[in-house]
Amino acid sequence: MKTGSVLVTGGSGFLAGHCILALLAAGHRVRTTLRSPQREAGLRAALASAGIDPGARLDIVTADLTADAGWAEAVAGCRHVLHVASPLSAAAPKHEDELIRPAREGTLRVLRAAHAAGVERVVLTSSFAAIGYGKPLSRPYAESDWTDPSAPGLAAYPKSKTLAERAAWEFVDGEGTSLELVVINPVGIFGPLLGPDMSASILLVKSMLEGRLAALPRLMFGVVDVRDVADLHLRAMTDPAAAGERFIATAGDFLTMQEIAQALRDRLGPAADKVSTRVLPDWLVRLVARFSAAARQAATPELGRRKNASSAKARAMLGWEPRPAAEALAATGESLIRLGIVPGR
Repeated sequence: MKTGSVLVTGGSGFLAGHCILALLAAGHRVRTTLRSPQREAGLRAALASAGIDPGARLDIVTADLTADAGWAEAVAGCRHVLHVASPLSAAAPKHEDELIRPAREGTLRVLRAAHAAGVERVVLTSSFAAIGYGKPLSRPYAESDWTDPSAPGLAAYPKSKTLAERAAWEFVDGEGTSLELVVINPVGIFGPLLGPDMSASILLVKSMLEGRLAALPRLMFGVVDVRDVADLHLRAMTDPAAAGERFIATAGDFLTMQEIAQALRDRLGPAADKVSTRVLPDWLVRLVARFSAAARQAATPELGRRKNASSAKARAMLGWEPRPAAEALAATGESLIRLGIVPGR
């Protein structure tokens, strides 16, 4: 069944790959962008390994968020766009503009092209990072909350996601009046990998399984399965009530890094023998941060801070029901082992 043409940006990415899988399974014709045509074979192989042969229903075009070339071709004839691609580095950038400029300008580039092509709706993958940083709350964060980009000590990534999403809403409220926008704000995305490309969340689990994190800082994260985030994108794409809305995607209450580690040990058994549940005191993390770049990434204003968020809006409005967090974490570890990225037992 052909249900319309959908563009997914950044097709080789972790979430984008699962969005493509979900769209193909639902009968859509899909087009996706890649920064380099050399990535096409790897993407098609990853999709095939997941049990779906895209055949002629997947078109691939070359386009980069940092340049105009290719975007008119990418959106031509598409009814919907899932703008999933976004710059993210595992290491802290030398300057915050290395993340902020491509995130903001890339988002506007996609929106302008979509508007010019008569696209009906864009679903933008933002992040909880645009909601829950820089402004501590005693209650769970909700879709009405925004990260303060001017907050002292705010890292480049949440600032980039906040400014990019703000720019998207401003564009639609101004120039793009005929274009519908829906924004998904996922917490840390875990779950099964389709290939060797890994997000920051996956790298965290990889480091734990390899025993590279001998002790853990007191940081809290939301957890959600990538398959459920892809499902939420499709619901947001097609439900008339979703237009003009933001949706937080989290499987439940936030977990400490110690709780994440314990979930891996409980679900993976001997394969998680190297996972440490030891917790570092905050003062020691801050002391080590004077000499270690890795520790400086942990010694942020979020260190030791309890926080939470609610996905009640997505559940009530769109009927979204995510998997439990422990299942998402286990699926991450299992796929790392299955792909030979982390040795099994």
